[in-house]
Amino acid sequence: MTILVTGARGAVARRLVALLRERGLDVRAGSSAPGADVVCDLSDPATFPAALDGATSVFLYASPAHAGAFAREAARAGVGHVVLLSSSSVLGPDAESDPLARSHLEAERALLASPTTATILRPGSFASNALAWSRAIASGAPVSLPFPGAYADPIHEADIAEAALAVLTDPGFQAGGPYTLTGPESLTFAEQIEILGRVLGREIPIRRIGREEWKAENAAHIPERYAEPLLDWWESCDGRPAALTRSVEELTGHPARTFATWAADHAAAFAVRPA
Repeated sequence: MTILVTGARGAVARRLVALLRERGLDVRAGSSAPGADVVCDLSDPATFPAALDGATSVFLYASPAHAGAFAREAARAGVGHVVLLSSSSVLGPDAESDPLARSHLEAERALLASPTTATILRPGSFASNALAWSRAIASGAPVSLPFPGAYADPIHEADIAEAALAVLTDPGFQAGGPYTLTGPESLTFAEQIEILGRVLGREIPIRRIGREEWKAENAAHIPERYAEPLLDWWESCDGRPAALTRSVEELTGHPARTFATWAADHAAAFAVRPA
Protein backbone atom coordinates (compact mmCIF):
# COMPACT_ATOMS: atom_id res chain seq x y z
CA MET A 1 0.00 0.00 0.00
CA THR A 2 1.49 3.31 -1.14
CA ILE A 3 -0.33 6.54 -0.30
CA LEU A 4 0.32 9.73 -2.26
CA VAL A 5 -0.44 12.86 -0.23
CA THR A 6 -0.73 15.93 -2.44
CA GLY A 7 -0.32 19.51 -1.26
CA ALA A 8 2.36 18.31 1.13
CA ARG A 9 3.22 21.86 2.25
CA GLY A 10 -0.28 22.38 3.67
CA ALA A 11 -1.03 22.09 7.38
CA VAL A 12 -3.47 19.21 6.93
CA ALA A 13 -1.19 17.29 4.59
CA ARG A 14 1.86 17.70 6.82
CA ARG A 15 -0.02 16.27 9.78
CA LEU A 16 -1.47 13.48 7.67
CA VAL A 17 1.95 12.45 6.34
CA ALA A 18 3.29 12.31 9.92
CA LEU A 19 0.33 10.21 11.10
CA LEU A 20 0.68 7.75 8.23
CA ARG A 21 4.41 7.37 8.82
CA GLU A 22 3.81 6.79 12.53
CA ARG A 23 1.73 3.81 11.45
CA GLY A 24 4.59 2.51 9.36
CA LEU A 25 2.77 3.02 6.07
CA ASP A 26 4.46 3.77 2.77
CA VAL A 27 3.78 7.47 2.16
CA ARG A 28 4.78 9.65 -0.76
CA ALA A 29 4.57 13.40 -0.05
CA GLY A 30 3.82 15.24 -3.27
CA SER A 31 4.21 18.97 -3.86
CA SER A 32 5.25 21.50 -6.45
CA ALA A 33 7.81 22.81 -3.96
CA PRO A 34 11.38 21.51 -3.65
CA GLY A 35 12.05 18.94 -0.98
CA ALA A 36 8.97 16.80 -1.50
CA ASP A 37 9.28 13.05 -2.06
CA VAL A 38 7.86 13.52 -5.54
CA VAL A 39 6.92 16.47 -7.73
CA CYS A 40 3.15 16.72 -7.94
CA ASP A 41 2.03 20.10 -9.20
CA LEU A 42 -1.77 20.09 -9.35
CA SER A 43 -1.60 22.89 -11.92
CA ASP A 44 0.61 20.80 -14.22
CA PRO A 45 -0.80 17.47 -15.48
CA ALA A 46 2.63 16.50 -16.82
CA THR A 47 3.68 15.78 -13.23
CA PHE A 48 0.79 13.40 -12.52
CA PRO A 49 2.04 10.12 -14.07
CA ALA A 50 5.30 9.95 -12.11
CA ALA A 51 3.62 11.05 -8.88
CA LEU A 52 0.88 8.41 -9.23
CA ASP A 53 3.09 5.56 -10.40
CA GLY A 54 2.64 2.70 -7.94
CA ALA A 55 0.24 4.61 -5.67
CA THR A 56 -2.73 2.68 -4.33
CA SER A 57 -4.45 5.56 -2.52
CA VAL A 58 -4.34 9.35 -2.77
CA PHE A 59 -5.14 12.29 -0.52
CA LEU A 60 -6.06 15.08 -2.93
CA TYR A 61 -6.56 18.80 -2.45
CA ALA A 62 -9.52 20.18 -4.38
CA SER A 63 -7.81 21.95 -7.25
CA PRO A 64 -10.35 22.24 -10.09
CA ALA A 65 -8.09 23.26 -12.96
CA HIS A 66 -6.98 19.73 -13.82
CA ALA A 67 -9.06 17.55 -11.49
CA GLY A 68 -10.43 15.59 -14.45
CA ALA A 69 -6.95 14.90 -15.78
CA PHE A 70 -5.80 13.83 -12.31
CA ALA A 71 -8.76 11.48 -11.96
CA ARG A 72 -8.11 9.91 -15.37
CA GLU A 73 -4.39 9.45 -14.63
CA ALA A 74 -5.18 7.97 -11.22
CA ALA A 75 -7.48 5.42 -12.86
CA ARG A 76 -4.80 4.57 -15.44
CA ALA A 77 -2.24 4.13 -12.65
CA GLY A 78 -4.49 1.66 -10.85
CA VAL A 79 -5.21 3.87 -7.84
CA GLY A 80 -8.03 2.25 -5.89
CA HIS A 81 -9.13 5.11 -3.64
CA VAL A 82 -8.94 8.90 -3.63
CA VAL A 83 -9.81 11.00 -0.58
CA LEU A 84 -10.69 14.52 -1.71
CA LEU A 85 -10.38 17.47 0.64
CA SER A 86 -13.28 19.63 -0.47
CA SER A 87 -15.35 22.16 1.47
CA SER A 88 -18.80 22.39 3.03
CA SER A 89 -19.28 25.55 0.93
CA VAL A 90 -20.50 23.23 -1.85
CA LEU A 91 -23.67 22.73 0.22
CA GLY A 92 -24.58 26.42 0.01
CA PRO A 93 -27.57 27.59 -2.03
CA ASP A 94 -25.38 29.57 -4.46
CA ALA A 95 -22.50 27.12 -4.84
CA GLU A 96 -22.60 27.31 -8.64
CA SER A 97 -22.18 31.09 -8.66
CA ASP A 98 -19.76 31.35 -5.73
CA PRO A 99 -16.21 31.07 -7.15
CA LEU A 100 -14.87 29.63 -3.89
CA ALA A 101 -17.54 26.95 -3.65
CA ARG A 102 -17.58 26.24 -7.38
CA SER A 103 -13.89 25.32 -7.45
CA HIS A 104 -14.53 22.59 -4.88
CA LEU A 105 -17.71 21.49 -6.61
CA GLU A 106 -15.89 21.03 -9.91
CA ALA A 107 -13.19 18.94 -8.27
CA GLU A 108 -15.82 16.76 -6.59
CA ARG A 109 -17.64 16.18 -9.87
CA ALA A 110 -14.44 15.21 -11.65
CA LEU A 111 -13.58 12.63 -9.00
CA LEU A 112 -17.10 11.21 -8.77
CA ALA A 113 -17.19 10.75 -12.55
CA SER A 114 -14.05 8.61 -12.35
CA PRO A 115 -14.11 4.81 -11.99
CA THR A 116 -11.79 5.17 -8.99
CA THR A 117 -13.51 5.05 -5.60
CA ALA A 118 -13.67 8.56 -4.13
CA THR A 119 -14.44 9.66 -0.59
CA ILE A 120 -15.11 13.35 -0.03
CA LEU A 121 -14.27 15.29 3.13
CA ARG A 122 -16.09 18.62 3.45
CA PRO A 123 -14.67 20.66 6.34
CA GLY A 124 -16.39 23.87 7.31
CA SER A 125 -14.44 26.88 8.52
CA PHE A 126 -10.78 26.15 9.23
CA ALA A 127 -9.80 27.41 12.67
CA SER A 128 -6.60 28.56 10.98
CA ASN A 129 -8.59 31.28 9.19
CA ALA A 130 -8.03 33.18 12.44
CA LEU A 131 -4.39 33.61 11.40
CA ALA A 132 -5.66 36.42 9.16
CA TRP A 133 -5.96 38.44 12.38
CA SER A 134 -2.46 37.61 13.61
CA ARG A 135 -0.71 40.73 12.31
CA ALA A 136 -3.20 43.07 13.96
CA ILE A 137 -3.23 41.09 17.22
CA ALA A 138 0.55 40.81 17.38
CA SER A 139 0.92 44.56 16.84
CA GLY A 140 -1.75 45.44 19.40
CA ALA A 141 -4.02 46.99 16.76
CA PRO A 142 -7.76 46.32 16.67
CA VAL A 143 -9.00 43.50 14.46
CA SER A 144 -11.09 44.98 11.65
CA LEU A 145 -14.30 43.03 11.08
CA PRO A 146 -17.27 43.83 8.84
CA PHE A 147 -19.45 41.20 10.54
CA PRO A 148 -18.20 40.42 14.06
CA GLY A 149 -21.45 38.58 14.78
CA ALA A 150 -21.03 36.13 11.90
CA TYR A 151 -20.94 32.53 13.09
CA ALA A 152 -18.51 29.81 12.00
CA ASP A 153 -17.78 26.20 12.93
CA PRO A 154 -13.98 26.40 13.36
CA ILE A 155 -12.24 23.05 12.95
CA HIS A 156 -8.65 22.25 13.95
CA GLU A 157 -6.46 21.09 11.06
CA ALA A 158 -5.37 18.15 13.24
CA ASP A 159 -8.94 16.85 13.26
CA ILE A 160 -9.14 17.07 9.47
CA ALA A 161 -5.88 15.14 9.18
CA GLU A 162 -7.08 12.46 11.59
CA ALA A 163 -10.38 12.17 9.71
CA ALA A 164 -8.42 11.71 6.48
CA LEU A 165 -6.27 9.07 8.17
CA ALA A 166 -9.37 7.13 9.17
CA VAL A 167 -10.88 7.25 5.71
CA LEU A 168 -7.60 6.26 4.04
CA THR A 169 -6.87 3.32 6.34
CA ASP A 170 -10.24 1.94 7.47
CA PRO A 171 -12.21 0.23 4.69
CA GLY A 172 -15.36 0.65 6.75
CA PHE A 173 -15.31 4.39 6.12
CA GLN A 174 -14.30 4.33 2.46
CA ALA A 175 -17.75 3.48 1.15
CA GLY A 176 -19.29 6.25 3.25
CA GLY A 177 -19.42 9.97 2.87
CA PRO A 178 -19.38 12.62 1.87
CA TYR A 179 -18.38 13.58 5.40
CA THR A 180 -19.11 17.14 6.54
CA LEU A 181 -16.55 18.03 9.20
CA THR A 182 -17.03 20.80 11.76
CA GLY A 183 -15.54 21.89 15.02
CA PRO A 184 -17.52 21.22 18.21
CA GLU A 185 -18.74 24.82 18.65
CA SER A 186 -20.62 27.45 16.70
CA LEU A 187 -18.75 30.69 17.45
CA THR A 188 -18.98 34.24 16.19
CA PHE A 189 -15.83 35.99 15.04
CA ALA A 190 -16.08 38.17 18.14
CA GLU A 191 -16.24 35.08 20.35
CA GLN A 192 -13.20 33.59 18.62
CA ILE A 193 -11.26 36.79 19.28
CA GLU A 194 -12.38 36.75 22.91
CA ILE A 195 -11.07 33.18 23.23
CA LEU A 196 -7.77 34.21 21.63
CA GLY A 197 -7.56 37.03 24.15
CA ARG A 198 -8.05 34.64 27.08
CA VAL A 199 -5.37 32.30 25.73
CA LEU A 200 -2.96 35.20 25.18
CA GLY A 201 -3.81 36.85 28.49
CA ARG A 202 -4.79 40.22 27.05
CA GLU A 203 -7.83 41.95 25.63
CA ILE A 204 -8.02 42.13 21.85
CA PRO A 205 -10.00 45.12 20.56
CA ILE A 206 -12.34 44.86 17.57
CA ARG A 207 -13.07 47.64 15.10
CA ARG A 208 -16.26 47.22 13.08
CA ILE A 209 -15.83 48.41 9.49
CA GLY A 210 -17.87 48.43 6.30
CA ARG A 211 -17.53 46.09 3.34
CA GLU A 212 -15.66 48.54 1.15
CA GLU A 213 -13.16 49.45 3.84
CA TRP A 214 -12.53 45.76 4.53
CA LYS A 215 -11.96 45.09 0.83
CA ALA A 216 -9.53 47.99 0.63
CA GLU A 217 -7.61 46.73 3.67
CA ASN A 218 -7.29 43.24 2.17
CA ALA A 219 -6.96 44.06 -1.54
CA ALA A 220 -3.32 42.99 -1.62
CA HIS A 221 -4.10 39.34 -0.91
CA ILE A 222 -7.84 38.81 -1.55
CA PRO A 223 -8.95 39.54 -5.14
CA GLU A 224 -12.30 41.25 -5.66
CA ARG A 225 -13.84 38.12 -7.22
CA TYR A 226 -13.26 36.26 -3.95
CA ALA A 227 -13.79 39.16 -1.55
CA GLU A 228 -17.41 39.78 -2.55
CA PRO A 229 -18.61 36.16 -2.13
CA LEU A 230 -16.72 35.93 1.16
CA LEU A 231 -18.39 39.06 2.49
CA ASP A 232 -21.77 37.80 1.27
CA TRP A 233 -21.19 34.53 3.13
CA TRP A 234 -20.25 36.28 6.36
CA GLU A 235 -23.29 38.52 6.06
CA SER A 236 -25.54 35.48 5.58
CA CYS A 237 -24.04 33.96 8.77
CA ASP A 238 -24.41 37.14 10.83
CA GLY A 239 -26.48 36.20 13.88
CA ARG A 240 -27.11 32.69 12.54
CA PRO A 241 -25.38 29.86 14.45
CA ALA A 242 -23.58 27.31 12.29
CA ALA A 243 -24.90 23.76 12.00
CA LEU A 244 -22.57 21.23 13.61
CA THR A 245 -21.88 17.56 12.87
CA ARG A 246 -20.30 14.72 14.82
CA SER A 247 -18.39 13.37 11.80
CA VAL A 248 -14.98 14.06 13.37
CA GLU A 249 -15.90 11.97 16.41
CA GLU A 250 -17.43 9.22 14.25
CA LEU A 251 -14.27 8.97 12.13
CA THR A 252 -11.58 9.50 14.77
CA GLY A 253 -13.18 8.17 17.94
CA HIS A 254 -12.73 11.43 19.86
CA PRO A 255 -14.64 14.74 19.96
CA ALA A 256 -13.42 17.52 17.71
CA ARG A 257 -10.90 19.87 19.30
CA THR A 258 -12.20 23.21 20.56
CA PHE A 259 -11.16 26.57 19.18
CA ALA A 260 -9.47 27.26 22.53
CA THR A 261 -7.26 24.23 21.91
CA TRP A 262 -6.39 25.51 18.44
CA ALA A 263 -5.62 28.96 19.88
CA ALA A 264 -3.30 27.48 22.51
CA ASP A 265 -1.56 25.37 19.86
CA HIS A 266 -0.95 28.47 17.70
CA ALA A 267 -0.44 31.15 20.36
CA ALA A 268 3.04 31.94 19.05
CA ALA A 269 1.56 33.26 15.81
CA PHE A 270 -0.27 35.98 17.77
CA ALA A 271 2.50 36.91 20.21
CA VAL A 272 3.45 40.57 20.51
CA ARG A 273 6.34 41.33 18.20
CA PRO A 274 9.16 43.69 19.12
CA ALA A 275 8.94 47.10 17.51
